[in-house]
Amino acid sequence: MLYNLTMEFSFIDLCAGIGAGRVALESLGLKCKNYSEIDNKAIQTYKLFFDENYDGLGDLMKITAEDVLNTNLLIAGFPCQSYSIVGKRKGLDDERGQIIFGIVKILKEANIPYFILENVKGILNSNAGADFDFIINLLESAGYNVSYKLLNSLHYGVPQSRERVYFVGIRNNLDETVFNFPIGKKYNYDLSNIFRYTNLIDKNTPQYKTFLRYLNNKYNEGKYNLEELLDEDNLVLDTRQSDLRLYRGLVPTIRKGRQGILYTYGKNLYSLSNEEALLFQGFSNEIINKASNINTSVMLAQVGNSMTVNVIESIASNLLKIMTKNLEYEKTC
Repeated sequence: MLYNLTMEFSFIDLCAGIGAGRVALESLGLKCKNYSEIDNKAIQTYKLFFDENYDGLGDLMKITAEDVLNTNLLIAGFPCQSYSIVGKRKGLDDERGQIIFGIVKILKEANIPYFILENVKGILNSNAGADFDFIINLLESAGYNVSYKLLNSLHYGVPQSRERVYFVGIRNNLDETVFNFPIGKKYNYDLSNIFRYTNLIDKNTPQYKTFLRYLNNKYNEGKYNLEELLDEDNLVLDTRQSDLRLYRGLVPTIRKGRQGILYTYGKNLYSLSNEEALLFQGFSNEIINKASNINTSVMLAQVGNSMTVNVIESIASNLLKIMTKNLEYEKTC
């Protein structure tokens, strides 16, 4: 849904990844002013998805106010590895954890009125919660009213259980600064609407034989009957390092470093395709059609690092009402 005056709003896409934030914001009528990403493979995918012809602003720690002047909104899924339970949990002591300081510097120097940030659930208790408190204080001291909430993508229209913390900032000298997060709801998902049954794992392949060994490791031995697993269509198998987990009607969090999500259909085993992975993150068919020739392992890693389009769109839709109201107020002053 487009709001009045949205074409007057622009955004800067930082830690852009493959552009989930851009897809969401452009769907609401906002204009991407520029983007920043340092991973070369992600940059190539981003350029492909958005028909860009240059590599963006690069390292955000080197971005100056002149690069982003007259920008209304900053969006960033800033690096999560230093806060993730999968990583070493170094928090702000990790070099990647320092990115928040670069983001705050840009916000202050370019006087950007609004921001949306995203990070992993682990940021809430990193360093016993001290890192999270520090980040909130840092953002508030930069001149923003900050709201935050833990949301699950599963409640915003995609069948992926993906918990992330979202931050919304509104500069505290604006007329309206109170933000309410969108309320999610429970969906009954039919995975047959997403699964394409294209990446068959043939029974003679090393991948299939690896799965058989996995079923008989010390964690799973004697717990599962392969024929019974294969007899159920659209059963999702999460081949974690320690044990097998089964899901129906959803997939677990797609992560960069763990791509062991399989599923069943017609007594066969399948792995996720590029198209399926992107659908689980809410990407449009227009974008998905451009991803067919990207290496699947690369694509799954990039999807694992991505934000969920649906969640950002829901948050931005609420924020856009405030942005529009504030702009209309300014025009009457």
